Amino acid sequence: MQKTLLYTGLAGGVTAVFLGVVLIGSMLLVGRGLGATNPDASHGEHQASTPPVVQPNPDAPAYVLRDPAAPEVATGDVHEIELVMTERQMTVAEGIEQLVWTFADEVPGPVLRVKVGDTIRVKLVNPATNSMPHSIDFHASLVAWNDEMRSIDPGESLTYEFVAKYAGVFMYHCGTAPALMHIANGMFGMIIVEPTGGLPPVDHEFAFVQSEWYLGPQNQTIDINKASAGAPSPDLVVFNGVANQYLDHPIEVPVGETVRVFILDAGPSIDSSFHVVGTIFHEVIKEGIHLKEGNEGNWGSQAVDLSPAQGAIVEMRFDEDGLYPIVTHAFNFPGRGAIGLFKAGDGGPPMEGGH
Repeated sequence: MQKTLLYTGLAGGVTAVFLGVVLIGSMLLVGRGLGATNPDASHGEHQASTPPVVQPNPDAPAYVLRDPAAPEVATGDVHEIELVMTERQMTVAEGIEQLVWTFADEVPGPVLRVKVGDTIRVKLVNPATNSMPHSIDFHASLVAWNDEMRSIDPGESLTYEFVAKYAGVFMYHCGTAPALMHIANGMFGMIIVEPTGGLPPVDHEFAFVQSEWYLGPQNQTIDINKASAGAPSPDLVVFNGVANQYLDHPIEVPVGETVRVFILDAGPSIDSSFHVVGTIFHEVIKEGIHLKEGNEGNWGSQAVDLSPAQGAIVEMRFDEDGLYPIVTHAFNFPGRGAIGLFKAGDGGPPMEGGH
């Protein structure tokens, strides 16, 4: 059956509190947690550099659920888009607020969807109320770094125009120095460029952006020292900006219908091994490499490996009523928020032990 457990533990010098786990057979798949280095596990001069524990605030606003549905491809051949960059508070996990920097007031920024040959004309606005310069870099574009990608001060705007010449799932992000800080603090998003002739129709489409939070104190920006570590250890790894949101709100799909997922690893530093427990990807397009359904040998894919700034498209079907966890198969991270559920049909019967 699905069980909820509450426990605390000490492992590898890390104290963690977890709530709400999904058991698949006897496998502990995920918890809900915030980890922080245990000061008692440090010695001498190392103890002084231990980052403080970020304690959840029970009075923090509830997080805003991000709709995972992928947008339709934009109509027409020329697309005028305004992206206003904002600096605001956001609940990134239950009880945790950070001062984030955004495109269009969202983390991730809005998913854009166009087709090869389209012209994209983005008006980028940095309001006078902001505190610092920002910029944008579309990985789907072929433009000079020192032209459209330049930083603009508060009160300024610029136009970033390009023709989408290549298909793929691309990242866009702020490139203002230090780019690590701006990306880690929320300034990233996905742009889908469909191939000539478009993608074949499917029954359902979703978009997931995996990213990391290196928590700063409540209501402040992320901790750049944590984010800069040579061996990064994020406090949270999430899909679409918020820890565990699709565990709390499973994504409902019918049994037997084709589901397409657009995936982007926005990083800034952690790889993804995107996996959906209980199914196999029959179609995968990763950075232009295509595994087609019905290929000779009937090959399938169990997980898609993505480094930061890489994207993919996967398709799958759910053969039975039930729950199908969405994870990165780097299993030190589902317990930090990189977990969701597809609920196929009625969700299936309660599980009583075995897989």
